[in-house]
Amino acid sequence: MTNWDYRDPFLLEFTVERSSIDHYGHVNNAEYLRWNERASWDHSRHLGLTLDDYRALDRGMVVHRHELDYLAPAFEGDHLTLATWIVACDGRLTLTRRFQLIDAATSRTLLRAQTRFACIELSSGRPKRMPARFVDVYGSACVPVDA
Repeated sequence: MTNWDYRDPFLLEFTVERSSIDHYGHVNNAEYLRWNERASWDHSRHLGLTLDDYRALDRGMVVHRHELDYLAPAFEGDHLTLATWIVACDGRLTLTRRFQLIDAATSRTLLRAQTRFACIELSSGRPKRMPARFVDVYGSACVPVDA
């Protein structure tokens, strides 16, 4: 049984490919960020918001800040499970996601991360209030986090 940090994670399962390995023989640190981005988009689609919806609403959630804590390395062929949760949505401009990456064979946590997103108007690139659809979808997916 996997010990997730929070309840009801959205999960992305995959196997580490050779192209993810760096000159030290383990997964390059930038790959973890790419995996987090993929999990974010997959989770948004699962919740019912797609890139087409973003474009139709002329709004997008863009990264304001990433924090990644690398706890242990991953290697080619490792089977990993990446969990993500929306842990904060202010209903105005920002939402926050957390991530936890686990080695499926050992249940060891390899990474914990957090990303804060800000809402922008796609046509101008300027910060803009979230449309009601974002507030409804992302706000209802928000998982309570113990302080």
